[in-house]
Amino acid sequence: MHLALITAGGAGMFCGSCMHDNTLARALRDQGHQVTLIPLYTPIRVDELDVSEHRVFLGGINVYLAGRWPWWSRLPRWLKGWLDSPALLRFVSRFAVSSDARDLGDLTVALLRGDHGPHRKAIAELVDWLAQDLRPDCVVLSNALLAGVVPRLRQSYRGPVWSLLQGDDIFLNDLVEPFRSRAFELMHGLMPQFTGFLTHSDYYRREMSRQLGFPVEQARVVPLGIDFAGHDGVPRNVSQDPFIIGYFARICPEKGLHNLLEAFRLVHSRHPHTRLRAAGFLGARDEAWFQQLRRDAADLGDAFEYCGSPADHTGKVSFLKGLDLFSVPTSYREPKGLSVLEAMANGVPVVQPHHGSFPELVEATGGGVLVAPGNPEELAVGLERLLLDTPLRNELAATGWRRVRESFSMERMARETAAVLWEDS
Repeated sequence: MHLALITAGGAGMFCGSCMHDNTLARALRDQGHQVTLIPLYTPIRVDELDVSEHRVFLGGINVYLAGRWPWWSRLPRWLKGWLDSPALLRFVSRFAVSSDARDLGDLTVALLRGDHGPHRKAIAELVDWLAQDLRPDCVVLSNALLAGVVPRLRQSYRGPVWSLLQGDDIFLNDLVEPFRSRAFELMHGLMPQFTGFLTHSDYYRREMSRQLGFPVEQARVVPLGIDFAGHDGVPRNVSQDPFIIGYFARICPEKGLHNLLEAFRLVHSRHPHTRLRAAGFLGARDEAWFQQLRRDAADLGDAFEYCGSPADHTGKVSFLKGLDLFSVPTSYREPKGLSVLEAMANGVPVVQPHHGSFPELVEATGGGVLVAPGNPEELAVGLERLLLDTPLRNELAATGWRRVRESFSMERMARETAAVLWEDS
């Protein structure tokens, strides 16, 4: 099977969806499938071997300028094509490209309008390349927000067109009005043009069916998968001193670091040997919020430390291996939970809120406990329970370590994803 997987670049940050798509592409290739991973807007950034195409379609600079100046899209390709250079996009995204939905309402609506919007020429360029040059057996969009290309694609491509759903609602619900309502209206109209949808949890399958208005049976659940390279060793049977609670995710309010910090303050007041270590990408949008969080935590001294964003896979694994407990108490309902699986893969038990995909992940792995969401006191109770009960903590660590390898390998993700796509092709 030749699969064209279209993914949206993360504007220079390590993006969970990009990393998922890249891992899926690698695993499918390893199983003998031909996969073309096609970035839109910006190049992807991953902490593993990048298998995406060098070319970027709908380059972010040209998309932005066409949205601001309608005449821009009428310029000849030879005059503006250099702005789609991956090197230039990678450089500019470090400083001037926003991924904040609150800044991107008009752009989101314009892209969803497809052939009827200012980006019709760029969309036609992508579609012509797919249908005439690449000619894949199946096309998969890495999120439904890319659906504006589908009507044009359906005119010249007869194969199945699927969409992964992996966080679309979070972005859509962060849009400001009137763009939020208009975006949902356009997406409701575009959903019938998809062959089907893939999700990584039954929760998200039902939730996106409700929000986007497609029949729930049109979505299929396939497992998440991670690359276990580097995640070696076995779970620790004794904790280190000091006892380290860790957070690894994007540094932003949605991911709940403030909830974890508040819970940690309660734990630390009773157990001074505990430490909280946080790592992850910090973007310009959240810089002021995080600096205020650090000022509020100044009284904790070195008990709380931000370790930055690991530069590569080795750095990420090294950070996770140094933890005794792990928690990312998201404020929103998480559709995937990759970081939770990565923690368990390194023998670190988790304490997560009882919402989104987390109940399904914890049930499937047995690698952690669930607490009431949005409640730092309850989170503190969960953390303290595992801090004090060493046999339970070790049991959860060992069980999670084993079951993640049994059920959430990149090989299984690829095999079951291919089976769904092949069955309905």
